Amino acid sequence: MTIAVTGATGHLGRLTIDALLRRSVPASDVVAVVRNPAKAAELAGQGVQVRTADYADRAALETALAGVDKLLLISGSEVGSRVPQHINIIDAAKAAGVGLVAYTSIPDAPNNTLQLAQEHQVTERLLAESGLNHVLLRNGWYWENYTNDLAGTAERGVLAGSAGDGRVAGAARADYADAAAAVLTSDENQAGKVYELGGDEHLTYPELARAISDVTGKPVEYRDLPVEQYRGILESAGLPAPVAAVLADADAGVATGVLDVTGGDLQRLIGRASTPLETVLRAAL
Repeated sequence: MTIAVTGATGHLGRLTIDALLRRSVPASDVVAVVRNPAKAAELAGQGVQVRTADYADRAALETALAGVDKLLLISGSEVGSRVPQHINIIDAAKAAGVGLVAYTSIPDAPNNTLQLAQEHQVTERLLAESGLNHVLLRNGWYWENYTNDLAGTAERGVLAGSAGDGRVAGAARADYADAAAAVLTSDENQAGKVYELGGDEHLTYPELARAISDVTGKPVEYRDLPVEQYRGILESAGLPAPVAAVLADADAGVATGVLDVTGGDLQRLIGRASTPLETVLRAAL
């Protein structure tokens, strides 16, 4: 049983491969699909098959997926370009005869109003139309989304956003990787299944600010801003305008509850509680 992971040198991809190996999948049965094989030298040293293919290169993807039984399609990171990239992977998987595709989507994708959800909605539809056996891993928010500027947040004493009093059911990136590995190694037929994945903690942004304060030892407060103002702050911090718009929109979506995932799918898959925010923050420090 050969299992491939796209974006294998990215954060989620690498963690998923680690989780597969912990679940006793032989390294020789794991295929790491990467753009830059030099970044996968450590994986190759573990015995993982490293195959080179860019999401934009349909022919290379088909070659990389030859002989693969199950594929974890980690959604592309280039917002606005993901649909054509995902089409290439889906077409390549179909041509290569992949038996099951697991796709990392977004919570409640068909009804999700976030800008970030649009490409996921299209990809889910394309998978349904492809005839490929597939399973949807609708990943919730990563706690790591709040650690990119953790030191800066603590220094300024302000966590800015547009989330109002909405709640986020976040989890560690490693939790979602573990869930993906559980699905890919399951003896049960996963075709057609949909998993809504979210953590045990359902936190508001004021609670997030207090957690950052507790971990860093510096007073941090949450400052709720209009979406346009928050987007401007993100742009002034150096983010491209389209990325800033998507992130500000996601914060506004928190206020409506779209990232407050319930149901316990993540916990059932990984067989434990999700990683607490405090643990993720301390690891980031």
